[in-house]
Amino acid sequence: MNQLQYYLVGGAVRDRLLGRPIKDRDWVVTGATPAEMQALGFRAVGKDFPVFLHPETHEEYALARTERKTAKGYHGFEFYTDPNTTLIEDLQRRDLTINALAETATGEIIDPYGGQADLEQRVLRHVSAAFAEDPVRILRVARFHARYAHYGFTVATETLELMRSMVEAGEADSLVAERVWQELEQALKEPNPECFIQTLRACGALKVLFPELERLFGIPQSAQHHPEIDTGTHTLMVLQRATQLTNSPAIRFAALTHDLGKGLTPTDMLPSHHGHEERSYDLVRELCQRYHAPKDFQQLAELNARYHTHIHRAFEQQAKTCLTVLEVCDAFRKPERFEALLIACQADSQGRLGFEQRPYPQADFFRAVLQACQAVNVQTIIQQGYQGAQIRERLHRERVTATKQVIHAFKLHNS
Repeated sequence: MNQLQYYLVGGAVRDRLLGRPIKDRDWVVTGATPAEMQALGFRAVGKDFPVFLHPETHEEYALARTERKTAKGYHGFEFYTDPNTTLIEDLQRRDLTINALAETATGEIIDPYGGQADLEQRVLRHVSAAFAEDPVRILRVARFHARYAHYGFTVATETLELMRSMVEAGEADSLVAERVWQELEQALKEPNPECFIQTLRACGALKVLFPELERLFGIPQSAQHHPEIDTGTHTLMVLQRATQLTNSPAIRFAALTHDLGKGLTPTDMLPSHHGHEERSYDLVRELCQRYHAPKDFQQLAELNARYHTHIHRAFEQQAKTCLTVLEVCDAFRKPERFEALLIACQADSQGRLGFEQRPYPQADFFRAVLQACQAVNVQTIIQQGYQGAQIRERLHRERVTATKQVIHAFKLHNS
């Protein structure tokens, strides 16, 4: 008769060995049946295979399992659990060697696939050929690269080749929109989200999943304004700068997608990209709808795509134009979102070769304009006897005056 055993597995073991804080603890159970787990007080929660919540800690305990590919895509699996399934068999189905680690109750590390050596060598390497059966693993490797690149991790050559062969076999085409978005959003929260994009591009998945981004690479820009020249390179630099400026994945997404329209600039216009803002807006909307992006992500990205050039040219515009920017961006009703837009614009300006630490006074200027316009009191206008449309007209005039005062103050400060 098999003896019931618990093992801590996966990320908790990996991150402890890396010296990272442990967020979640997952367990594998061998030598048990679902009935035995429930008899011990565990609550069944798994739909596809037996997973149970511990009666006290509420951590997840999964019965050791094997799996068999039955159809294309990441849903095409059948899972098998049996008290005779061993821990080694369970670990073999995992994606990367660094995730195929287990730890006994006494702290002994069980490492059948070289995960500790790959941790030391800073390599993301697949466990077995079974990796190729699940296209989600393409996204997961890219996301792990985004998470661990700052530790010096790279993707093993043979793993990248396997991912490339999966893409060529059409596996990436079967990824469902919700899962692609989930992995992208998680990657945007990592220290190096640009590595997510780079890894997808290296294996050919970027052109399948995000052709709008793939098109940017190789597209030239004016060297005067963009010493890095390549639009794809600039996009990754903007994403890097946004990551330094904010933890917000929505702002980072807006930074990533702000220049999508440059990929559709007619070749006879290059390296100029006149009108790319509207093209970018359309492509952002299409991408967000394709992947069912949250509304706040889509709205901010659309605003950034359409109006980042207006904000960059803050000091070239008349007061009425500056006020119009606030109005079309709905800054008075949603000042927090407008602040997010300013951060995205700063990332765009500083995401250029040699511009990384250059001040971006346009952001402070628009903050000052918004504050000055917010100080215009509507109640005072009403008390002065204005009615109906007259109120809006008067409010607009006073906000234009307030904006002019801010412009004058900035000119004096910089003279």
